[in-house]
Amino acid sequence: MVLNEVDNLVEELEKTELEAINGGATAQTYSQLLAVYLYQNDLCNAKYLWKRIPANVKTNNTELQQIWMVGQRMWQRDWPAVHTALNNEWSDDVINIMHALKENVRERAMTLISEAYSSVNLTVLAAMTGLSLEQAKQSAQERGWSLDETTVRPCKMDKEQNTPTQASLTEDQLYKLTQFVSFLEN
Repeated sequence: MVLNEVDNLVEELEKTELEAINGGATAQTYSQLLAVYLYQNDLCNAKYLWKRIPANVKTNNTELQQIWMVGQRMWQRDWPAVHTALNNEWSDDVINIMHALKENVRERAMTLISEAYSSVNLTVLAAMTGLSLEQAKQSAQERGWSLDETTVRPCKMDKEQNTPTQASLTEDQLYKLTQFVSFLEN
């Protein structure tokens, strides 16, 4: 999904919700809006939307409940459970959004892994990204990460060029880090 496309969709869905007769939009509108909020990683708006959806709409729509299950798992940062919840069957109303969300979550997990880990077990990588072991291994290789049978050593990605970079601290960063640690020790 293109960012501009998503912004327009959110605007349209929010307008539809606000203009709904009797203050309650359709389950389709709520499902799409909730899914788009999750796609944008806007968990606060997703949570507030869930709270304002009428109880009868929540109870009578299992797909809406399934989308919210994805949101709950995202909120808890339980990545394996997020991927499990994303593997549900989706209606035509939200299938494209949910597939885009799945790719988005996977890419965020890969970025998180590259920035937070110096090495990670292949099974952990697979669980966090929702990939099989072979797919996780292939994805790591495509990113230029080194790996052996069970361990992956990610390298940070240059965000502008999407190429691996070596992590190094400049003198300024080191000075700021030292100042911060000294402040915490006081």
